Amino acid sequence: MRRLLPLAVAGLLAAACQRTEAPRACLADAPLPAPGSTAGMVRITGGEFRQGAAAVLPEEGPERPTTVGTFWIDRTEVTNAAFARFVAATGYRTLAERPLDPVAYQHLSAQQRRPASLVFVGAAGKSDDPGRWWRVTPGADWRHPTGPGSSIEGKEAWPVVHVAYEDALAYARWLGRDLPTEAEWEYAARGGLAGARYAWGDAPAAEGGPKANTWQGIFPVKDIGQDGHKAQPAPVGCYPPNGYGLFDMAGNVWEWTRDWYRPGLGADPEGPPQALAYDPAEPGLAKHVIKGGSYLCSDDYCFRYRPAARTPGPPDGGAGHIGFRTVLREPG
Repeated sequence: MRRLLPLAVAGLLAAACQRTEAPRACLADAPLPAPGSTAGMVRITGGEFRQGAAAVLPEEGPERPTTVGTFWIDRTEVTNAAFARFVAATGYRTLAERPLDPVAYQHLSAQQRRPASLVFVGAAGKSDDPGRWWRVTPGADWRHPTGPGSSIEGKEAWPVVHVAYEDALAYARWLGRDLPTEAEWEYAARGGLAGARYAWGDAPAAEGGPKANTWQGIFPVKDIGQDGHKAQPAPVGCYPPNGYGLFDMAGNVWEWTRDWYRPGLGADPEGPPQALAYDPAEPGLAKHVIKGGSYLCSDDYCFRYRPAARTPGPPDGGAGHIGFRTVLREPG
């Protein structure tokens, strides 16, 4: 349904659903965005960098020199509060809130086409079957992140999740902005550090105190929460910013980019055309690149909370660990 389970196969596997109490907000000065404003954004002076540098997984390289123009980018991931403002202003309904198209999904019953999204439900032990860890849950959406009965009340400062690519793009266009290219996103995530493995440098995440909301412990059985959060998103801005003053460019939630996905970096900094998009797990389905890893990324499995890391996102759905941020490009 909405081809959501292959997302887990693509290395976005979650961990046990352990809950901890978390602060309502970590940033006291997080203004809500508005059309025509750069409030809550950071201006990044363009330049050349080595994209894909310090690659660890095959799809991240080979590294290449890439030039990006000057642009503004959201200081944090888009929050529930910001997305709620967009929905209130436009009446927008996300893909997860709409039933599947009966023409496109004739092979599914009316019940199977009900509005739904991908929710992690836990695992008692190690397994190679992501179907044991994920569940397509009717009623799960950005307002109800774990399904009916759940709520974002009190979580206005959390990153919005269960947003599909077209949902993220609709929000960006409402503001007169766009989603970042993969090159822009990686350039911003590096924070001026050339070739570093992480957004903060080359030191492991746990060295010198938590630097991102990722997974610690036995994956996917138990997240011990050394970073302060167990198998769930954190409010935006709870960890130190990178060199450009951007928060959560590693971990917390995956972030959509504009580029179409295929393994490895080609010569075009704008990414391949849709006709050449390719995911080996689903060769006939074009997908967009998502970046940054999530709170479910561990060192022993996903290990994608690095600027060079990349993976395909589902084109017609979202999940409980995918969000986004927007950009505004300067002319010239």
